[in-house]
Amino acid sequence: MADAADILDLPLARAAERVRAGHVTSVQLTEAAIARAEATQRLGNAFVEIFADRALAQAEMLDRDLRRGQCYGPLHGIPLAHKDCLERIGKPMRVGSVVTDDLPGTASATVLTRLAAAGAVDLGRLHLNEMVAGPTGQNPHLGDCRNAWDPARISGGSSSGSAVAVASGAVFGALGSDTGGSTRLPAAMNGLFGLKGSYGRVSRAGCFPRAFSLDCVGPMARTAEDCALLLGAIAGPDPRDPSTLDAPVPDYVARLADAADGSRLAVLADTGEVHPDIAVALDRVLRVAADIFGPVQRHAFPALATCYAMGDVISKVEAATLHGAWMAERGEHYSQAVFSRTEPGLHIPAPRYLEALLLRAKVLQRFLDETMQGCDVLICPTMPVPTPTRVEADMEQGERVFPVVAALTRLTRPFSYLGVPVLTMPAGLDGNGMPIGLQLIGRPLGEARLLALAHRLTPLIGWSCSPSQTALARAGAGMS
Repeated sequence: MADAADILDLPLARAAERVRAGHVTSVQLTEAAIARAEATQRLGNAFVEIFADRALAQAEMLDRDLRRGQCYGPLHGIPLAHKDCLERIGKPMRVGSVVTDDLPGTASATVLTRLAAAGAVDLGRLHLNEMVAGPTGQNPHLGDCRNAWDPARISGGSSSGSAVAVASGAVFGALGSDTGGSTRLPAAMNGLFGLKGSYGRVSRAGCFPRAFSLDCVGPMARTAEDCALLLGAIAGPDPRDPSTLDAPVPDYVARLADAADGSRLAVLADTGEVHPDIAVALDRVLRVAADIFGPVQRHAFPALATCYAMGDVISKVEAATLHGAWMAERGEHYSQAVFSRTEPGLHIPAPRYLEALLLRAKVLQRFLDETMQGCDVLICPTMPVPTPTRVEADMEQGERVFPVVAALTRLTRPFSYLGVPVLTMPAGLDGNGMPIGLQLIGRPLGEARLLALAHRLTPLIGWSCSPSQTALARAGAGMS
């Protein structure tokens, strides 16, 4: 038998191969994952709850069935964990808040049901910004979730624990939710691949909303192949969520070999000011991409700031609609940051909200016809600034932190408004030794191309996905 602790550092796809081949059991892998989660929890604070007994019972059943010749799928026996905004039978969903009721779930989110059907083990509930609101991973009720590479820096949010648990090697993959960057930002800050699929590609049934017109559930993992595995397990129409798209689900893993062939690439020309380290990383990736796919064009997107503003209107109004009664009755239980970012939605005029909704299709069509003309994938930084420290980004500072928050989401929120698929991929390290992320933006239902492009580029830029690079994993193993 292989050492399960070493297998934790492998990509999901390679670990799954070892489980199926009998080189390691799901129980051994789950025990190692629990030990890693517990060892890194003090410093990283990624977990709200570790399901030790429940996960081991799942793993024992999966091992028993595998011995009988029954393999449930490509995730058989693999420990995962997920953002605590997804309902689970028998477990509470607190959404990082003290406002919601602490009641056990009576049904599980569709995405969790689908992962279980593919053989995944559910290791626990993961940290998040309060009420899925915020890009920093800081939560006054749960404490800060700390970056896996440098605990003095923010983890990103709101899917903070998802990124840190994966980057530190406690689990092989995790689900997050993304309204304006909440999967992509923490993935980028922790050196991961994170996917916000096309709006409606993945069911949101059983997922606590921030803004129902924008929200997307998606995977984070250490490789594009692992994201493809996870997306394949969760994508597709769902009767419980009428907004899901009735479209076939490709074999995303099989398409890694060819979906990027012939891709025409462009770089977003009007990103505004970008930190020099990030600009250097972007230029390096573009040179590598040009060697394979030909010249990379520069395409403008004049409506970038407009899309940001309209996405912000929709997010605030829809969040305020959900939280209005709670804020009136239990306002003292909200943090200053979440209350102050949600309450303005109660005062935005209805015509402005409806205008943002009505213009969405027109702006998307213009984006596809003009910015994406002659282009299959648009590339830009995930963030234009390096990962801030936790002090710099403290959401409880009031107005002083608003520019920091705005900078973090400046290049993610516009594409949430458009509803197009976006994959963030790691592109190197900045001068602080922190990961840099780049966004690959595609046409609707173009996830296969994005995953294949990232899969092809990653080895050529020399990126490694091992958790042993991160401070949390080294601390959990007692290494200096």
